[in-house]
Amino acid sequence: MIKQILTGIVIAGCIGVANASSLKGTRFHDEANDTIKLNAILADAKAHAGNAKPEARIAYIGKQFLGTPYVAGTLDKGDDEAVTVNLDELDCTTYVETVLALAYTIGEGRTSWRDFVYNLERIRYRGGEMNGYPSRLHYASEWVIDNVHRGIFKEATGSLPYNQPAVKTIDFMSENRDKYAALKDSANYAGIKNMELGYRNHRFPYIKSNKTASKDLIRQLHSGDVVLITTQIKGLDVQHMGILIIEDNIPHLMHASSSAGAVVLEKTPLSEYLRKNRNASGIRIIRLAE
Repeated sequence: MIKQILTGIVIAGCIGVANASSLKGTRFHDEANDTIKLNAILADAKAHAGNAKPEARIAYIGKQFLGTPYVAGTLDKGDDEAVTVNLDELDCTTYVETVLALAYTIGEGRTSWRDFVYNLERIRYRGGEMNGYPSRLHYASEWVIDNVHRGIFKEATGSLPYNQPAVKTIDFMSENRDKYAALKDSANYAGIKNMELGYRNHRFPYIKSNKTASKDLIRQLHSGDVVLITTQIKGLDVQHMGILIIEDNIPHLMHASSSAGAVVLEKTPLSEYLRKNRNASGIRIIRLAE
């Protein structure tokens, strides 16, 4: 779908974008093509969903990435932490963050790739500023808290039917240091350990998987809601994320799928998807602030 959007770009405009210098601290997968694509997606989304509610913008933009290959670990390539932009390879987190940053930029009435990169950094890093590997919001709970505090997100879970509290100590990264190449560095490891201290017995709202087919819950969900899939895995709060698309009053998950190898819209309902995932405990619902 992104290719279809790109066909509408004026060639002269493309040349200007391709020659633009990148923002300091930004790592592109392909700077010339990425900046062109970003301007095209932003212009298209403003034309088709610029006046829509945030969830409608998210749903519209999210669909433009259907079919994009799934690739894990794109944020961890390179020796140093950088604000990474990669539109050609997405995992579940980078897919959601990319779509949210695009939707937020359109909400500001902006259509420049530079504004997108600025907003991507705001969403991805603690306090909105990249300052090394530990500054990245690695855990979904901190990602939500930090962005809610700065007025970018709002968590809808607590106002939805069947919500209940979960209490977990979140320390999966430090307890599984060998799974993260960056944690070989003692400073990075210490930074992550220090962050995790604030998430001992962390309390957050969620809705159990077996309640997600309930009609009174579904009536309050929107296409374009961000869904965080909570987990029973020790030390971890959220194992996966995606975007809800509601068809015929049934929620489906649109996400970067490792099993499908691409961004897909699941044919099965969200409740069935969760039932088949033995580690999933439920969901949280996140929305962009108006």
